[in-house]
Amino acid sequence: MKSSKSHKISLFKEQEEVNCYENSTILEATLAAHINHAHACGGQAKCSTCRVSIVKGIENCSSRSNAEQQIAEKLNFPIEIRLACQTHITGDVSIRRMVADKLDMDIINEQFSEDSKIALGSQQKLTIVFIDIINYTALAEKFPPYDIVHVLNRYYRIMNTIIQDNKGIISDVAGDGILAVFGIDNEGRNSVLDAIHAIEGMHKNLELFNVYLKENFNIQFGIRAGIHYGNVIVGPFDTGAMKKLAVIGDNVNYASRIEAANKKFDTKLLLSEEAYQKINKKYPNHNSFSTTLKGKTGQYKLYEIKI
Repeated sequence: MKSSKSHKISLFKEQEEVNCYENSTILEATLAAHINHAHACGGQAKCSTCRVSIVKGIENCSSRSNAEQQIAEKLNFPIEIRLACQTHITGDVSIRRMVADKLDMDIINEQFSEDSKIALGSQQKLTIVFIDIINYTALAEKFPPYDIVHVLNRYYRIMNTIIQDNKGIISDVAGDGILAVFGIDNEGRNSVLDAIHAIEGMHKNLELFNVYLKENFNIQFGIRAGIHYGNVIVGPFDTGAMKKLAVIGDNVNYASRIEAANKKFDTKLLLSEEAYQKINKKYPNHNSFSTTLKGKTGQYKLYEIKI
């Protein structure tokens, strides 16, 4: 029998309130209100897909059950991230559901598994690409760390698919930055052209991603990229806990400096002269700039590709 006393749950995305009786969980309340609240395990605390961020009213939430505590420790949840299937409330709360669609579900489910595939390599002449989020620092200051990590995980997933579709591999991510390489085991392809097509696809998909960001976080952002073509050392990086494809060499730093130059010239995509020579017949008559680059001596000619 349900308690006659109830409290309000305010949902951030839906901008609506639902009632929650004291002996009901947050998940039971949202499902009763016909909210499409993910709960892959049926609300048995065997997954984390029902997780929510408690925006307000954490003091009105019950303590974690033993089952929830095990998942929280495994995934290193901060105090405000709770399993809706295990959380009762004794007062009003505001929440944000962390799983909005299938892509969110995939991201969260994979936190229970481990990556294992890493491509092998050697010294190769590759196309190196750096991609950064515009004004990332200002965005990061507006939201809790957990929300930022979740947004970046979604962003990385979308962009990784586009990079892979264009025969590229993500070598590393650092904060808002992506380092990708094109040309590994792709003989006969123009790896610079593949990289440009990937950047074009990323900008196109960013329009849809910004709709998601606007609806769920009331923010939007853009990206900038730098492309270079040159020799790098490629090999697996494996510490046991972390595995990735490492790309090492001065040409990696060069690509990073090219990306940073976008801010100076108010551009979205810049190429080194070496990279531009690989595609100049397909992209003629574009702006070029002669500039110095941080950490390097002399002048460097960079080419803008309009996005």
